[in-house]
Amino acid sequence: MTAVLSPNGPTVTHLSEPPRRLLVGTLHGVGLLERESLSGPWRMAGVSLTESHISALATIPGGVIAGAHSGGLFFSVNGRDWEDRGHGIAVDHVFCLQTQLVQGRTRVYAGTQPVSLFRSDDLGLHWRELSAIGAVPGTEKWTFPPPPHHAHTKSLTFVPGYDDLIYACIEQGALLKSTDGGLTWLELDSYYDPADRWYRDIHRLVVLPSNPDCLMMASGMGLYRSKDAGRTWEKRTGFDFRIGYPDHIILSPDDERTIFLSGSHEDPSTWRKSHHANAAVMVSRDGGDTWTESGEGLPDNARPNIEAMNMAVWPGGFMLFVGNTDGEVYASEDSARTWRQIGAGFAPVSKVGHYRNLQSA
Repeated sequence: MTAVLSPNGPTVTHLSEPPRRLLVGTLHGVGLLERESLSGPWRMAGVSLTESHISALATIPGGVIAGAHSGGLFFSVNGRDWEDRGHGIAVDHVFCLQTQLVQGRTRVYAGTQPVSLFRSDDLGLHWRELSAIGAVPGTEKWTFPPPPHHAHTKSLTFVPGYDDLIYACIEQGALLKSTDGGLTWLELDSYYDPADRWYRDIHRLVVLPSNPDCLMMASGMGLYRSKDAGRTWEKRTGFDFRIGYPDHIILSPDDERTIFLSGSHEDPSTWRKSHHANAAVMVSRDGGDTWTESGEGLPDNARPNIEAMNMAVWPGGFMLFVGNTDGEVYASEDSARTWRQIGAGFAPVSKVGHYRNLQSA
């Protein structure tokens, strides 16, 4: 079974049994880690698509799909040999990928930079653009710090049982909600304070399985919680929190009150001077009221940023993976209490150019 790890792909991979293969999206292609048995060591087994900076990886029936920063979209059966699957996608920069199970069939979504959204109902063979996502009011204020300053569709969230409900996180620009499968969008903006350091810098959103009205959102300003489907928000963390710039957020399949959060202490603009992300994984086991750092086994200096986090889930178990800008991969099999390095020597795992800010002066 194959799991995936990438900056802007799905944060959860559902499998029928524990994974023996892990595909890692890096600056120079897709790295492959394998293990012969569930208790055996992981080993590096090669790198493919070496000319592409991989932004997102997602498992689909029959294989894996990969999106690249300014490089299109690809499909592989084995994680080594890839074919073009970008026919019909009019924007070359595929930023995020997400899948949705609808009536037993897999839909695949690709978000892009500049902002747009594409959907495939045949595993990437054909794509349909849902261009309304980039035509909502206020798009003239959307931006992203590095040139060419184009905002992107950072991530997508679906709610099981609500096939036409989509949340889209735009970095930087908006939290959007669609109730008709992406044909029209409404912005949810009550969280925003004009005094915020960053303009509507939305990273990830998760929905509590027990209540689709309960949301948690990671943004450049901290962590937020809504109990009314995004109409109103409560800010839960700020810049004084250990992770002042949260990115990935995942709920435990065993208990939705257990939350895994990764990110850096300060935003990437500070890394240019410090070359230090001070990254961490934080865990809450009470729904986000209190947090502890999960550091045993992760790099002591916390200099590289954690740019990818994924959970592989199977009946009766799960494990977590993280990848950083030093090209290192870590895994936890005990609900983020401890970690062990399972791979090193890859190219940086990095959203666009984040890795550059963490190179030594």
